[in-house]
Amino acid sequence: MTEQHVLGLQEIDETQVAVVGGKGAQLGGLSRIDGISVPGGYCVTTGAFRRVMAEVPSIDELLDRLSRSDPDDRETIRTLSAQIRRAVEETAVPDDLAAAITGALAELGEDVACAVRSSATAEDLPTASFAGQQDTYLNVVGSEAILRHVSRCWASLFTERAVIYRQRNGIDHRTVHMAVVVQRMVLPDASGILFTADPVTGNRRVATVDAGFGLGEALVSGLVNPDVYKVRDGGIVARTIAAKQRAVHALPAGGTHEVTVDSQRQEQPALTDAQVLRLVRLGRRIEAHFGRPQDIEWCLADDGFQIVQSRPITTLFPVPESGDQENHVYVSVGHGQMMTDPMKPLGHSMWRLTAMVPMHEAGGRLFVDVTRRLAAPTSRAGLLDVLGKGDPLIRDALETVLDRDGFVPTLPDTGPGGPPAGGPPAPLETDPAVVTRLIERSETSVAALERGIRTKTGPALFDFLMEAFEEHKRVLSDPLSIQAIMAGMEATWWLNDKLLEWLGEKNAADTLTLSAPGNVTSEMGLALLDVADVIRPHPELVTFLQGVEDDGFLDELAKLPGGTEARDAIQAYLDRYGMRCVGEIDITRPRWSERPTTLVPVILDNVRNFEPGAAELRFEQGRRKAQEKEQEVLSRLRALPDGELKADEAKRMIDRVRTFIGYREYPKYGIISRYFVYKRALLAEAERLVRAGVLPEAEDAFYLTFQEFHDAVRSNRVDDRLVRRRKEAFRSYHALTPPRVLTSEGDALTGAYRRDDVPAGALVGLPVSAGTVEGRARVVLDMADADLEAGDILVTAFTDPSWSPLFVGIAGLVTEVGGLMTHGAVIAREYGLPAVVGVEQATRLIRDGQRIRVHGTDGYVEILP
Repeated sequence: MTEQHVLGLQEIDETQVAVVGGKGAQLGGLSRIDGISVPGGYCVTTGAFRRVMAEVPSIDELLDRLSRSDPDDRETIRTLSAQIRRAVEETAVPDDLAAAITGALAELGEDVACAVRSSATAEDLPTASFAGQQDTYLNVVGSEAILRHVSRCWASLFTERAVIYRQRNGIDHRTVHMAVVVQRMVLPDASGILFTADPVTGNRRVATVDAGFGLGEALVSGLVNPDVYKVRDGGIVARTIAAKQRAVHALPAGGTHEVTVDSQRQEQPALTDAQVLRLVRLGRRIEAHFGRPQDIEWCLADDGFQIVQSRPITTLFPVPESGDQENHVYVSVGHGQMMTDPMKPLGHSMWRLTAMVPMHEAGGRLFVDVTRRLAAPTSRAGLLDVLGKGDPLIRDALETVLDRDGFVPTLPDTGPGGPPAGGPPAPLETDPAVVTRLIERSETSVAALERGIRTKTGPALFDFLMEAFEEHKRVLSDPLSIQAIMAGMEATWWLNDKLLEWLGEKNAADTLTLSAPGNVTSEMGLALLDVADVIRPHPELVTFLQGVEDDGFLDELAKLPGGTEARDAIQAYLDRYGMRCVGEIDITRPRWSERPTTLVPVILDNVRNFEPGAAELRFEQGRRKAQEKEQEVLSRLRALPDGELKADEAKRMIDRVRTFIGYREYPKYGIISRYFVYKRALLAEAERLVRAGVLPEAEDAFYLTFQEFHDAVRSNRVDDRLVRRRKEAFRSYHALTPPRVLTSEGDALTGAYRRDDVPAGALVGLPVSAGTVEGRARVVLDMADADLEAGDILVTAFTDPSWSPLFVGIAGLVTEVGGLMTHGAVIAREYGLPAVVGVEQATRLIRDGQRIRVHGTDGYVEILP
């Protein structure tokens, strides 16, 4: 049977993207919705495109050259894409195909005006809209012109912007094909765009209508400002009527032209209120059909709405499923854990199974529902206080939600006042033995886990892990551990508050905590300096490491002079810290033990930038500075009224902070140690599924939740389509920016600092480590790409503990995410690095190589000329 190269819109639905492209599939789906009018038309399929492309001279060679070109080499891409477009347009359409296209045209009506529209297989998809990548031609008249414009649409797959978009998104040019939609032209009185969710705030209950006179090109091209309506719950809640001085109209012989709108009509609304509400009702019907918010192009002709396109709004952050119609407020987990990247399904399902509070997934990120705690006055005050101390932007975002009348219900405080039965826990003594005991408990628990898991395989492994997760949570919720963490944090807050009040000194605790003992994360950074000391005396080792690409390099290293000691030093480091990695709360991320090449650039930086013995020297310098600061603070306090009393209190708190602040980092180390044990067992299970032919590769198991993985092991079956869909979704989640706070209506809030004590043009953030430093900004998004010189200031999105080996070689720190007690802040203080965190869009606003000044005491960053 010969392939059909022309299909009527009524023959198409949204599942046929491969045949008719994204736009064609959406239009076919739209034409099947009851009560929705779509202009009549047909699709020239991707099969027709492939036939023509096969005839294009030298196309394979041109595509090869295009694929090899650098996305940033605009000149080469411009030249090659123009060559391909010209070659496609000059290739004759085979006679039988031309006859099919013009025959379908005759069914629409002799010399009917048409819109000829590109419809690529990678556009208007749930995960990538590709909006505006290919071309549309309006008011095309006559079969010859239609054929010419169909060829132009095929060629528009290779516009410069489409080529660059694909290369930046890792999409192979050969895998994308072009269909073409030919539709009867609508000559509208008004046209525009309807968003079924507010594209700015994300609110799913607010629809936005943009409207202008004539064809929609005037709005899309920015020729006029549209009338804008916002509709919520069936009523118009806001409207702006613009002065619409220009419009685009169709010409009788084909093509379009701009016209000046009659001065008396310019200020008139393009739609009546009744028409706006009718349009939104149609939009809600379309949204329900496609199952997600839509960006809809519409035309109004003779008081009837025609829908000419609908695509998903891909920029909205998804809303967690609550299972009810109540209002909910969610706080981001990633902002507290210093990992705002998306997590794979196994990653977020295991974090939920081992977390102390229920969590909800959306867009590959985790959120905690805080609605009930916000509803009661006492718990609300406590929540805002704790979250505000950590990240003022989260507090501000929550207060913005609370300011909305009635969104969060007010509930009475639950339970009677006063301490719980049994009284409060006994106060914790300032005793280093407490920390020693806690670390021993954790190590014993991890050792028991390692012994117990060795013999477990198949379904028995998953049963064992469910029990292990309970032990995991028991260790995590150990009251003594929580008391020790809080003791260090409360002592820090006390010192900062009191020394500001008594001595007028901001963030004094930052110096007093330098080189605090027992901090496993800061020790991890210093220990890599010791590794560099072993390698530095051997130039051959340095040269070898500069060329390392393969993770099996340790065995090769041992064959060089000094290599055995170097290998042993790196291996000892991995034995202690190899369970760590960037984004470590996602169990699917490759650990340093699995990918030791990640550490090589940092080791080489340390070899280049430091002298032997730097680790011990750095720690000792910090300890001495803290000691001198303590003496200075105490002597200044003694000179005040009630000075001896104040000095005694401060001394008690300094001892307390130095005893407990280092432990703040240990529980995370314990969690990640356990995670590595879980991961090795689960990967072994995934390898068994590969050997049994159930999975193509072990890492496909990462796209299953823990429960689905368990089911796969029991049944020896995996749904390939589910894994494929999950991979596509995960790729799309990288383009989304997770908000700090999200509501069930879809409002994505990032919060604001609302400060007026910052110089004009400075970037505002949270001061977490005192001091001021000036230097070269190094914008680093991947730790493996770090190339740091002494005196550089690290600028990055977030820093979990795995970034701390970089901290030893920098002069300051700026991050987009973070709070006063998050890992990056704690380590910056221990190393004495001026640091400002929570700087919105820092990695975009600061360019790599710019000189900047970091004000770690006052919380802002200046970009220097």
